[in-house]
Amino acid sequence: MQPLTDSALRSSFVNATKREISDLALPLDFAETDWERLDYFGRQDRRSPRRAFIVVELDDRSVGVMLRKADAPPRSRAQCSWCQDVYLTNEVVFYSAKRAGEAGRRGDTIGTLVCAEFGCSANVRKLPPVAYVGFDAEAARRSRIEGLRERSRNFVRSVLVG
Repeated sequence: MQPLTDSALRSSFVNATKREISDLALPLDFAETDWERLDYFGRQDRRSPRRAFIVVELDDRSVGVMLRKADAPPRSRAQCSWCQDVYLTNEVVFYSAKRAGEAGRRGDTIGTLVCAEFGCSANVRKLPPVAYVGFDAEAARRSRIEGLRERSRNFVRSVLVG
């Protein structure tokens, strides 16, 4: 992923009002972020535990989506829709996003189950266990990384289609 700055991140949002963007408490760790090992950039708002955001690279530009965390956790152990890690040790939560444009202004939303702390990029980079003789764990890892990129981008595309 290409490195982001505060201003680049704020200008990337497609489903937020100017006020929501200006109220957003962005992370302070841009310089410490290992951008090469991220497939998307996601963080919680430091001021509001129910507000979060993600940014993906879509058609050679950064596209940001404001998210809202559900009040209640899923009723049973859930699998992240993006990394699809079956060995998760972290919580998975439901996030919703207003659709972009007129649809979002009418209240249309879309939702997904995602790792609570947006740790998907680290999850897909773990080598999977050897499933059978001749199993190519490195190829499986590359496939998981590409799958995460595609699923997170598809979510953002769904927000844009609104």
